Amino acid sequence: MGARDEQPVVPALWIRNDSQILPLWWDRLCAQMGQQSASRYSNGLFSQDRRRPIAQWHNPALDAALLVAIETSPEWPVQRFGIFYAPPGVGFTKVTMNHHQWFTRTPHKSPTEEEAFAASIASAEAFLQVEMDFI
Repeated sequence: MGARDEQPVVPALWIRNDSQILPLWWDRLCAQMGQQSASRYSNGLFSQDRRRPIAQWHNPALDAALLVAIETSPEWPVQRFGIFYAPPGVGFTKVTMNHHQWFTRTPHKSPTEEEAFAASIASAEAFLQVEMDFI
């Protein structure tokens, strides 16, 4: 055995990219539920790329991604961030963790939108840590 065989396996790299929702999400959603249903899923989140803020991680080596985004309709009094996962290769799922939400009628009362977003990012990062143990 050479020194190369003894090196630890380096986990694949997750890159944060919050500029726009990756096309991977739309492709996976359409493959799973069809284009018409996909366009209505989470108030059009993946077809219109208009709701902010978002946090997104992409792993090109695994063809996987993780997204934090608002999943509720803008007119609802309770707004909520969802965490969505596209596992390596194929598929799409919503990760159910804590409810990261805020109330539009009391925008300055805790939890605020900023607090909910920060908490959802922390949950997403914890999910990635656990997920990397299984990949």
